[in-house]
Amino acid sequence: MDATGTSTGRAAGGSGGGHDVLALAQRRLGWLDRRTVVLAQNIANADTPAYRPRDVMPFAQVLAAAGAPPLARTAPAHLHGSGRATAGTAQDRALQETVPDGNAVSLDREAVRVAETDTAHALAMAVHRSFMGMFRLALGRQG
Repeated sequence: MDATGTSTGRAAGGSGGGHDVLALAQRRLGWLDRRTVVLAQNIANADTPAYRPRDVMPFAQVLAAAGAPPLARTAPAHLHGSGRATAGTAQDRALQETVPDGNAVSLDREAVRVAETDTAHALAMAVHRSFMGMFRLALGRQG
């Protein structure tokens, strides 16, 4: 994984076998870490007037953007674009409720999202540990 949180290996769909699964798990863990930071900021700003809760782009969209073919420039007036979305970009959520001071953070919603993120993190770590255990076993090492 490079400094931006983007996996430098294949994320999925290649012929690398375990490497693909490990790269995907590592990428997912990076995304979950970024989401944890954004959710913590939302909770920390629960009493800040006019604060709008934010979230990261859904992981499925991050993967889709990473695997998308490069954009074609079909006219000279078209802008040069990278064709890639920034994986960790926080986006405003659709607001469901606000209080008189304009704050739209719901601690209940944020707690649910934190719990979902924690569960997904535990699953990604279990996948990573499992594959590392298989590699150790294949190399003849125990533990």
